[in-house]
Amino acid sequence: MTDTAPTATPPTSQVTLADGRVEIAPGAPAPTGPYANEDLLPVPVEKRTWTTYNFSALWVGMAHNTASWTLASGLIAVGMDWKQAVLTIALANVIVLIPMLLTGHAGPKYGIPFPVFARASFGIRGANLPAVVRALVACGWFGIQTWIGGEAIYFLAGKLIGSGWADAAKVGGYAWTMWLSFAIFWALQVVIIYRGMETIRRFENWAAPFVLVGAFVMLWWMSDKAGGFGPLFDQPSKLGWGADFWKLFAPALMGMIGFWSTLSLNIPDFTRYGKSQKAQTRGQALGLPTTMTLFAFLSVMVTSGSQAVYGEAIWDPVQLAAKTDSTVGLLFALVTVLVATLSVNVAANLVSPAFDFSNIAPRRISFRAGALATCVLGVLIFPWKLYSDPQGYIFTWLGLVGGLLGTVAGILIADYWILRRGRLDLADLYRTGGRYWYEGGWNWRAVVAFAAGGILAVGGASFKPLIDGRPIPALADLADYGWAVGLGTSMVLYLVLMALRGRHRSTV
Repeated sequence: MTDTAPTATPPTSQVTLADGRVEIAPGAPAPTGPYANEDLLPVPVEKRTWTTYNFSALWVGMAHNTASWTLASGLIAVGMDWKQAVLTIALANVIVLIPMLLTGHAGPKYGIPFPVFARASFGIRGANLPAVVRALVACGWFGIQTWIGGEAIYFLAGKLIGSGWADAAKVGGYAWTMWLSFAIFWALQVVIIYRGMETIRRFENWAAPFVLVGAFVMLWWMSDKAGGFGPLFDQPSKLGWGADFWKLFAPALMGMIGFWSTLSLNIPDFTRYGKSQKAQTRGQALGLPTTMTLFAFLSVMVTSGSQAVYGEAIWDPVQLAAKTDSTVGLLFALVTVLVATLSVNVAANLVSPAFDFSNIAPRRISFRAGALATCVLGVLIFPWKLYSDPQGYIFTWLGLVGGLLGTVAGILIADYWILRRGRLDLADLYRTGGRYWYEGGWNWRAVVAFAAGGILAVGGASFKPLIDGRPIPALADLADYGWAVGLGTSMVLYLVLMALRGRHRSTV
């Protein structure tokens, strides 16, 4: 028997248009009550205007950034050659595109953000669990990207200003000018997010091509330093194609998937503005795997070139750009890195947690307040520690993130596509006592599936350099496949538990 609570708002009728998109019926009152606010309500059809180009540009802007660059260059740094690194990243992005499109479907169809979408499976209140997990991950990413942006200002400004900036007195292990650079970049992002989603869309449209040009300029510069493209292709793999490579391949693949596993959950935050399903599907298919693979190729070529020119693989593009003596080159590199980092950080790491935190207390926390909370928490997670080592960055941070978020994706996909066949009731997503209220606002079956999938996915993982050892050593063999294990386990267990509940009563 399902617990209920007093209904906050009466059921609101919805209409389905000829193209399949659904909205609240014209003239009908919008959902109200403790689980609704202006930012969480469905986007009206007339405001769902994003086209294929907008979604492609969004992905180009998010994919072409310093953190994406360090994914591929980091694989070079741990022993892969350019072919192995590009193969790993290309395959990962084709795989992660699948859940991206499946969860993104609810956005243009219903106009709802991720935390509201999650209410269908986790319950009206229970949706706060995946929303907060996703939000905290975004806080970590926001902090890492903000540190990267601050690092760009510090290193490149130091080359322009001189030793007085670069060799300033240290505070907490870093020059005080590095902390100042970090604070400046942090404040810049707060200003952008406060201007709203339309500003973000316009920013992504012009940032995407600008950053791509910057990457090609860096490739040209490195090939010139190396004496042609030959040395860039000739750097050998330290692993070969034998057991050493395949041992590293699985965790590296899961780490690459983990990089965008965040967006595979909250992509409805963007697709809710989509003009049609074709716009979001084509835009994402054109924008994600192609641009990530291209950027990976550029990254590994430049990193391989640094190995040939400087005798070591310089995986951080900011530190590599700092080696140029050209003032014009430094300024161009600085602007490119800042635009690239702003592009991904605002879109990927501020929009989602802003909605997620708003979902916790819709009447008290607005979109802007949620974004500000993200900015503060992004500093408190000490991003400089997470980013300091490619081994910990790729295999610990990304592996753990992918494992946890894969479990949520499995539940969302199972519920929306297998149980509900893509049918939702908009009013009930905001209403106590409705079909998504479950027991006291929580669907404990989703919570159990999430916990089981999460334990199997990350319980045996290494937490270095954060802590030594593995929480559950017996699960170590599963850790290399964390994202897949989490997604598969949670999906199957959720379907079993919901089947035991009896005939599903929530189809519309």
